[in-house]
Amino acid sequence: MAPAFYAPQQYLRSPEGLARAVVVLLSVVAGADVLALAAGLNTSRLLTAGMADDFATLDEDAATLADNLYGAAGALQSLATLATVVVFLIWFRRVRLNAEIFDRSMQRMRPGWAIGAWFVPIANLVLPRRIAGGIWTASAQTNTDGSWRHVPATVMNLWWGVWICSLILSRFAQLRYRTAELPEEIVNAVDLMMATDALDIVAAVLAILFVRKLTRMQGERAALGTYPLGTTPAF
Repeated sequence: MAPAFYAPQQYLRSPEGLARAVVVLLSVVAGADVLALAAGLNTSRLLTAGMADDFATLDEDAATLADNLYGAAGALQSLATLATVVVFLIWFRRVRLNAEIFDRSMQRMRPGWAIGAWFVPIANLVLPRRIAGGIWTASAQTNTDGSWRHVPATVMNLWWGVWICSLILSRFAQLRYRTAELPEEIVNAVDLMMATDALDIVAAVLAILFVRKLTRMQGERAALGTYPLGTTPAF
């Protein structure tokens, strides 16, 4: 719970611009994943064909190009992911602060945790989802009689579940890839990396749906014009 000296945000701030930026960046991440998936398929194909005849007929130029493309795709993934994380966290904090105005009782953690929770080892597998749940509930449009309209959180739950699976599989696949030495081990590691890329594409699409849905919910909630005393809408 927030301490007595905590001063809540007094103005609603629209998350729409940030949401559009997040959606664009998530699309770039998905595109980078597609490129990595294609590069991985090419690398796996070359290595598998090479193992068939003990690499006697392996085209070294093609193998070098495949390795360079795979590395470039990985670098693009890293850059796109980093940019997306930064903008997503800014958006997430914005909607969390708005949720404080919509219904502070639904927010069990202080606003700073909207960013900090993502960087706590192990706990970051649970806390951000808990915060997102509070934001989602507070942002649900009320009915005309003042009661809360239930908005199914299916897209949020699917996004979170797929993203966690992608995160765990990615850590395991990267470890396998770094320690792989034999051709068979490299192929298996690349196959795992491709599975991670495919799962990450699904997570990115679900994240886009989540961001757009929550942003739209906050716009609907702001349009009602019912807020605690002392707060001012600024959507």
